[in-house]
Amino acid sequence: MLQTPIDTNRAPGARRQTCALAALFLTLWAGACRSAPPETSSQQDAVTPTVAGKPPSGPRTGENRVTTRHYTRPDDATLKARLSPLEWEVTQNDATEPPFRNRFWDHKGDGLYVDLVSGEPLFSSRDKFDSGTGWPSFTRAVEDGRVAERRDVKHGMVRVEVRSAAGDAHLGHVFPDGPAPTGLRYCINSASLRFVPVEQLAAQGYGDYAPLFGGTATPPAAKTDNSCAAPPPGDAPGCESTLETAILAGGCFWGMEEIIREVPGVLETEVGYTGGNSSSPRYEDVKTGRSGHAEALRVVFDPAKLSYASLLEEWFFKMHDPTTVNRQGNDVGSQYRSAIFTTTPEQALIAASVKAKVDRSGSWKAPVVTEIVPAGPFTAAESYHQDYLQKHPGGYTCHYMRQ
Repeated sequence: MLQTPIDTNRAPGARRQTCALAALFLTLWAGACRSAPPETSSQQDAVTPTVAGKPPSGPRTGENRVTTRHYTRPDDATLKARLSPLEWEVTQNDATEPPFRNRFWDHKGDGLYVDLVSGEPLFSSRDKFDSGTGWPSFTRAVEDGRVAERRDVKHGMVRVEVRSAAGDAHLGHVFPDGPAPTGLRYCINSASLRFVPVEQLAAQGYGDYAPLFGGTATPPAAKTDNSCAAPPPGDAPGCESTLETAILAGGCFWGMEEIIREVPGVLETEVGYTGGNSSSPRYEDVKTGRSGHAEALRVVFDPAKLSYASLLEEWFFKMHDPTTVNRQGNDVGSQYRSAIFTTTPEQALIAASVKAKVDRSGSWKAPVVTEIVPAGPFTAAESYHQDYLQKHPGGYTCHYMRQ
């Protein structure tokens, strides 16, 4: 499997090993992030030797191993009950979560990042750095044999995928454009990780790793000139989300979230505020209507299972009245307006087309007044608003599906 270069404080002879491995890694990397020739499914699924010259067949015991404790993957039924839809899609179906809106991309705590599936230790906060990509990034795995690699030729690129060795959970990819001391960048999905703070290591069964966090931390320097954050002109980014995000407003966000969360293909929902004139809106400001924000819903969905057009036409335009200006039912004010906040130019075109189609359909007796505007900052609402109708079944809502 890919042997992470090690600095001279961790193993003898590391400097020679680092140079040799860097050369081998660059050989493998030739043509990465550029168009790859079509391959058969058997070629795509094949596990190929990595730069260390060994196939990633699972954990191995090495001098850089802290503990020999074994970890296992729970069965599917247990995992499905424990993981959120987004976590399942990322870890089990190799999805890539949206950047900058995930739990660990800017996380600063000192501790251990472990596999969400098996609990296996994967990365240390001491090796975490700012890559500018919007995903948590590390210069190396916490120890030998915990992270397995395999060749990935999906999406027209040649990359090195990384998975948890024991849990076989998709983590992300590793790239040869990170900072010293390794020159590597492990670009990892937050949805694949659980964080264990230093002060809880012993209590959660990771006490053997406590010595790694002694002394003053000197994190790797930020390095944002990489193939994901700043690809060369003409090249596709080395990492992009496989999921899509929609931001919708149509009255009280409690009822919107309760309906949308059950739509097949929707993986995550979050209520919040957008479209206003202040940078840190709170409910006490938004409810007056003076901040200009709309109560909105951020929706992460899998476009392979639910198209943006279907989300709008079959759900959004049927769950609220898009013909009333600044009002839904008894809720009156600009914060309750009907609006689509588009996250890409393609979404803007689709939204305009679907709105025109709904307007022509005659489903509504008055013209559709839904605003279509580019998405700006989205601020998550207070925790008591999140999943409100899950916490308070039978609570207030003015949303229901029309035929």
